[in-house]
Amino acid sequence: MNENVTIFTHPLIQHKLSILRDKNTSSKDFRALVHEIAMLMCYEATRDLPLEEVEIETPICKTTAKHISGKKLAVVPILRAGLGMVDAISELIPSVRIGHIGLYRDEETLKPVEYYCKLPKDISERDVIVVDPMLATGGSAIDAVSQIKLRNPRSIRFMGIIAAPEGIEAFTKAHPDVKIYCAALDEKLNEVGYIVPGLGDAGDRIFGTK
Repeated sequence: MNENVTIFTHPLIQHKLSILRDKNTSSKDFRALVHEIAMLMCYEATRDLPLEEVEIETPICKTTAKHISGKKLAVVPILRAGLGMVDAISELIPSVRIGHIGLYRDEETLKPVEYYCKLPKDISERDVIVVDPMLATGGSAIDAVSQIKLRNPRSIRFMGIIAAPEGIEAFTKAHPDVKIYCAALDEKLNEVGYIVPGLGDAGDRIFGTK
């Protein structure tokens, strides 16, 4: 496994992931589970953020404590399924700035087509987390990270829930400097580009559109 790829094995994440995969899980429960898994993953994926010392005053005395240094974080969901992971991160980090990248997959070529990109103006001063529940072919994530790199952020990391080996391979080849965090590395892609065993179409299951 590439050293920049982290697959989380925490029991809480794995338990929730098993329910997420179940085809009988309702859209309401699916959304809640994506939120919960994203929150647990964010806790781990931000473990290496830089800190700086600040002086504060407790009710007892003055002391030195630690804050995340610089302009902190931006989260950029890949529309539309990535939206399901955003609230979890913003709950943990209320000061996070949120950008959006809109991509859809051409059903014939399986390649991403970009239709929207809006990022924080000060993104060059921020550490960026790109989120999308599925890393399948890797095309959308690769394109999203390429767009963000044009704005020279402090760092970029990708956080998904389920990845396919093909997506991991393509992404790490295109962006060897970007860390990947996922809850599961599945078996393969099928003939139409879906992850096996996967969980189906994450966007449709989040928004109840299928």
